[in-house]
Formats: sequence, structure tokens, C-alpha cells
Amino acid sequence: MSTAYFGPELFRFLTQLKARNTREWFNDNKERFTSDVQAPMQAFITDLAPRLRRISSAIVVDPRRTGGSMFRIYRDTRFSGDKAPYKTHVAAQFRHVDGGRDVSTPGFYLHLEPRNCLGGGGIYHPDTPALTRVRQQMIASPKAWRAVRALDLPVQGDRLKRVPAGYDAAHPFAEDFKQKDLYSMSAFTQREVCSSGFLDRYVDECQRVAPLVAFITKALDLRW
Repeated sequence: MSTAYFGPELFRFLTQLKARNTREWFNDNKERFTSDVQAPMQAFITDLAPRLRRISSAIVVDPRRTGGSMFRIYRDTRFSGDKAPYKTHVAAQFRHVDGGRDVSTPGFYLHLEPRNCLGGGGIYHPDTPALTRVRQQMIASPKAWRAVRALDLPVQGDRLKRVPAGYDAAHPFAEDFKQKDLYSMSAFTQREVCSSGFLDRYVDECQRVAPLVAFITKALDLRW
């Protein structure tokens, strides 16, 4: 029987947090955070684990209270002009097992925020050596990259205005060489997120983008 993990109270909490983003308000409402946001996300991650392992055994799904797949709610304000102490969304990342805690490791992602719910996968802000290896893999394995592109996945993220130095501007993949990020995300409505079928919906999304994640993973000489 399908389970509804998230409810309207999650989005209500995040909306109110955005309006009252102070430590005093959060401490007064910490029990709500635990029951309405953290616990549902942890339950979702726990039940997601065996489903993602069927896509790839190399993806880590960690349901620990903190420091696992779920991102901390606390913002790092050390180098930001915005000193609001808390994030106003809840998110989780399911990274490749060999990537440690590096957020640019390929994997899958889930982002829940009022009127901005997203899920998908790929790689975000990879360093130059990793990005170079992905571009070189496109050239070395054109059939495999064409197979990914034939799926009509919208490859998203930051892009260069010009083809990077050292790459042929006339190459069939020239537009792909411009990508600084390589991920594909789909939007969910809050109604979808709160439905009993959302776990299945999210797994379907991960399966949809899995060929892109697999290509990036193999380009980095990681197992899939």
C-alpha cells in the first residue's frame, strides 16, 4: 500500500520559517520541524533506499538524522551578506559512494520548497578536471552520448557563452561542451509531493535521468 510521506504542514512550516527566519522562532517551533519536516524526509529516504539500489548499487542513500542524505537546515552564513540562519527549503542528495561528502559528486537530488519542488540527477558545479573528463568522454564515446541525448533529457545548469578552448566549435556536441553543469530536473506540484504515489513518482524521475547520471559516472571512472 502506498504511503504519503509529506503533508501540507511541511510547506506551512517552510512558509512561516521564510517569514520569521530567526533562531528564536525556530527554537520555539523545533518540534514542528522534527515532526513535520525532518521525520517525513527521513522516512522517505529510508524507503527510497532499496528502490535506488535497483537503479545503481553505487548510489548512497543514508537515512541518518544529520549528515546523511538529508541536507542540514542550517545555512552557512560566514561568507554571505544574508545572515538568515536557516534554509527555507528541505533537500536531499543521493551521491555516488566514492564521492564522499563532495556535493559535486554525480547522483540524484530532491528539493522541496513552497511552489518550488524539484527532483532529478546529474552533476552540479564539477571541478575543471571532472568536467574535462566528461567532455572527453562525449568525444571518445559518441554513440553512448547520442543515446543519452536521444532521450530528450533537458540538460540544465550553467553554460559557457562560447565553446571552451581546445574544443571544435563545429563538433556535433559543441553545444554540450558549453555546459558547466550537467543535470536534468523535473518540477513537482505540492499536491504531487503530498500524494501517496510520490515515492513512485520520484523513483520514476530518477530512472528517467539515470542514463545521464550513468554516463557522467563512467566518464569519471566510477562504477555504476
